[in-house]
Amino acid sequence: METNNRSSETDFILLGFSSRPQLEHIISVVVFIFYIVTLVGNTTIILVSYLDSHLHTPMYFFLSNLSLVDLCYTTSIVPQMLVNLWGPKKSITYGGCVLQFFFALALGSTECLLLAVMAYDRYAAVCQPLHYTVIMHPVLCQKMVLSAWLGGLCSALILCPLTLKLPRCGHREVDNFFCEMPALVKMACVYSRVIEFVVFTLGVIFLLVPLSLILISYGVITQAVMKIKSATRWRKILNTCGSHLTVVTLFYGTVIYMYMKPQNTISHEEGHFFTLFYTIVTPSLNPLIYTLRNKDVKNAVKRILGMDRHSPKV
Repeated sequence: METNNRSSETDFILLGFSSRPQLEHIISVVVFIFYIVTLVGNTTIILVSYLDSHLHTPMYFFLSNLSLVDLCYTTSIVPQMLVNLWGPKKSITYGGCVLQFFFALALGSTECLLLAVMAYDRYAAVCQPLHYTVIMHPVLCQKMVLSAWLGGLCSALILCPLTLKLPRCGHREVDNFFCEMPALVKMACVYSRVIEFVVFTLGVIFLLVPLSLILISYGVITQAVMKIKSATRWRKILNTCGSHLTVVTLFYGTVIYMYMKPQNTISHEEGHFFTLFYTIVTPSLNPLIYTLRNKDVKNAVKRILGMDRHSPKV
């Protein structure tokens, strides 16, 4: 009994949507549906990119890594969230909160860098088509992806200890549905200029700098596209680049608003809405955005299904 009491004293309480209990069951069903779509969609992209030799290109190598990030990111958040929405308890252990915070931050930062890498890949494909295979050779692609993963890991290793060391004065209520940095910072009973400076600095490195590079890449791509006379090639470029731009807008728009804006200016309901959008909705939309407008993925799925259908019976 003593052990249980001690553990309950160190557990965090995830308030989530407890202020609107009548909506919790509806939200849980919506979240569950989006989670299933995320699992199926992103797993499909990873498997198809691996199984179909036609998709063994830099673009789909980056896309499969993006899908892996989205899978891990949502899985670090949604299962615990559904347990809290469906059950009477709204708590999470201290260790569980630390792990959730660490992985969400590391994977979110990795996605920021991956989206910038994918923009550079589109720039090389559109603006340097004759030298594309030379520029985007496999070793460079692997190094860029590794740098994105390591960059995300470093950001988490810097921010997690700083945030968790803040004095909480016995506060255990996290004003969110998972252990995210803004909510954990709000729990602190002191104002930390150091945290605010570090968050702003890392926000510039992982949000504003990659976004600037993406915008520059697409500025150059736009100039190149305007010179193309072939309607077929113009349409193909628009499909691939349009998909990436849509994902960038959805992801960066909400994340920059949440992390670059002073935390004391974001309302309770507003913060929950934006957090729900970029943690649950966006990862489920990514595979749909990339596949619905992409004939390569559709054809690859058909080829794989065709091979399975005509495979000899043993």
